[in-house]
Amino acid sequence: MFAGFLRIAPSCDACGFDYSVADIGDGAAVFVMFVAGFVVVLPALFVEVAYQPPVWVHALLWLPLTLVVCLALLRPFKGMLFALQVKHKAEEARFEDRI
Repeated sequence: MFAGFLRIAPSCDACGFDYSVADIGDGAAVFVMFVAGFVVVLPALFVEVAYQPPVWVHALLWLPLTLVVCLALLRPFKGMLFALQVKHKAEEARFEDRI
């Protein structure tokens, strides 16, 4: 399904299904930011309230964790959104279809 870390392949290697029917854009990044926010911000707030470390300790702890969480979740979320678009035959809105 992927031709790189995040780039969707043009078609399926096994069956030849054309992947150009779905385009998720940056939709997965929005969901990843929400999840990463909960995973990183809540512990960071707890550490701040409980221990009150200097800012450099927060940077040392939470910036790498944010990067790891975002990179770990981005590909699965992009694949899930792509699969949902294909399953539900989602496409761009057409205003001429409105009544």
